[in-house]
Amino acid sequence: MRGVAYDEFGGPEVLTLRDDLPDPPVGPDTVLVRVHAAGVNPVDMGIRQGYLAGAFPHRFPIIPGWDVAGVVEAAGPAITAFAPGDEVYGYVRRDDVQWGTTAEFVPAPQRCLARKPSSLSFAEAAGVPLAGLTAYQALTEALDVHEGERVLVHRAAGGVGFFAVQIAVALGAHVIGTASPRNHGFLRDAGAAEVLDYTAGPISGQLTEPVDAVLDLVGGDTLADAPAQVRDKARIASVVDPSVNGMGGRYVFVRPEHEHLEELARMADAGQLRVPIAKAFPLEETAAAQDLVAGGHVRGKVVVTVR
Repeated sequence: MRGVAYDEFGGPEVLTLRDDLPDPPVGPDTVLVRVHAAGVNPVDMGIRQGYLAGAFPHRFPIIPGWDVAGVVEAAGPAITAFAPGDEVYGYVRRDDVQWGTTAEFVPAPQRCLARKPSSLSFAEAAGVPLAGLTAYQALTEALDVHEGERVLVHRAAGGVGFFAVQIAVALGAHVIGTASPRNHGFLRDAGAAEVLDYTAGPISGQLTEPVDAVLDLVGGDTLADAPAQVRDKARIASVVDPSVNGMGGRYVFVRPEHEHLEELARMADAGQLRVPIAKAFPLEETAAAQDLVAGGHVRGKVVVTVR
C-alpha cells in the first residue's frame, strides 16, 4: 500500500512516502475506505512528536491523519450502515495509533463514518470531521446553545472557529467572533453578527454586555478573561485548555460520533456549512501540509489529496 508514514517520533523529517506499507486489516467491525483526501489538523503534529503516547497505544510505522473522505472498498460482516461503493467521510480515531488517513486505504470503525455530504467535494469533506465535530459537540453539548442566545467564539477564523460560527448561526444564535482585522469580512460572510479585534485589548472590555456562552479556542490569557465575558462561568467551554474546568466551565475533547457527522452533512447540504480550503497538497507533500498547519494563522482547512 502507498502512503506516508514514520518509524519514530520527531519533526516533519521523519515523514516518508512509501510504496510498501502493509495492507490494513479488515476485521468484522471494520470499514475499509479507499482514501481520496485526508484533512490535516494540529493533533497530527502532536502525535508525530509523541505528545499523545500516554493516551493511546502507538504502533510503528504510524500513518498520520484522522480526517478522511473516500469510498468504501470493503466492509466487515458486522457492518450494517455501509457497503462497497458508498461515498463516506469521517473522523477515524481508533483505539490505537497506527492506521491513519494519509494512505491509499484506512480501516475505520463504523462509528467514525457517515455518508459524505453530496454538496462537498472529497477535499472539502475531508476538512470537516475533526474540526466540525469539535465545534458541534462544544456548542450543542458543553454549551447547550439555543436560538436567540449571544455566543462568543474566539479565534473564529481558524478551522474549528469557522465551523463554530456557522453551526452557531444555524442554531439561531447571535454570533460574535474574534479575529485579526484581515479576517473580519471573512467571518461576516460566514454569518457572524459582530467581529472583534483580539489585538485591540481584552475582549471583555470590547463587549457591550456579557454574552450567554463562550467558546475558547486559544487558552492562556484569552481563557483567563473569559469569566468577565460571560454571564455564567458554567457556560465557558475550551477545546485547548483543561484548566477551564477549574473555573467552572467545561473542557471538550472531541469524539467520533456517527449521528453528529450525519448532522454536519445535513448542514452542508442545506447550505449552512461551507468549507474553505486554504491549500490542498499532494500525498508526497504531507510534511509541507503539516508545516503549514503548525505555523498557525491558516484561514480555512488544509488537506492532502491521495487520489
